Amino acid sequence: MSDTNPQLLWSTDQLRDNLSNPRIVIMDLRPPEAYANSHIPGARSFDIFGISLIDTRPEALHAFLWIIEHLIQARGVQSDSIVVIYDDISGMRSARLFWFLEYFGHPEVHMLNGGFNAWTAAGLPTTHEASIPKAGNFKMNPRPELLATVDDVASRLHSSSSVIVDTRSVGEYTGQVVRSARGGAIPEAVHLEWTENLDERGFFKTADALRKMYAERNIRPDLEVIPYCQGGYRAAHTYLALRLIGYPQVRNYLGSWGEWGNRLDLPIEHPKSS
Repeated sequence: MSDTNPQLLWSTDQLRDNLSNPRIVIMDLRPPEAYANSHIPGARSFDIFGISLIDTRPEALHAFLWIIEHLIQARGVQSDSIVVIYDDISGMRSARLFWFLEYFGHPEVHMLNGGFNAWTAAGLPTTHEASIPKAGNFKMNPRPELLATVDDVASRLHSSSSVIVDTRSVGEYTGQVVRSARGGAIPEAVHLEWTENLDERGFFKTADALRKMYAERNIRPDLEVIPYCQGGYRAAHTYLALRLIGYPQVRNYLGSWGEWGNRLDLPIEHPKSS
């Protein structure tokens, strides 16, 4: 198995010691009202929670990624920035931006482990002052092996070399909770809700605990793993969890159930509770 990647997470001490580093760009992914109330000094508000994609066919995908690239540039990200991302905990909002930046080829991206809650629990400074950045020069250099489109997923149904992971709630997985034209799951998807990646404090579980959890569900590092959810947020969280333990082939299905569940030509199933 590949080496683990603990450097993808930063501790509160690491971020504290780098607050004055001119290369650091801190992104606060919480809602704007939370940012306005209190945030880490120098952090830039970047609430993209409502911006999702439900069509991963080439034209729509290209337009969507162009928008995200320009939003990232507008937050002052340079090609050589060290980007540190956080929300309240080690959450799905920050995981989604983490995935975007890795997909776009940014070389140095980190999540603050435990998020803003960990920062304040450590008694570290906060501020109300907003940081207004100048536009950055970052340009995307896409890594298509990190993204799964609807065609990628459809071509891997019943594959022995791939596993599709449903990171949603049990109700969404079984179809009792319907958030698209149809409820249910992608056929043969393995259910493992994204919250299982975290401990009770909102930190990522240890590498050993994550390895054991995924191995118990036969989600193995020798397989191509494709996580999905409703809009690519929770799936991005599982992407990061698997990156932390060295899985070499993980692709976030960006369109997720928002796309699959609304496409009446695609197969679904209604599994029993996992």
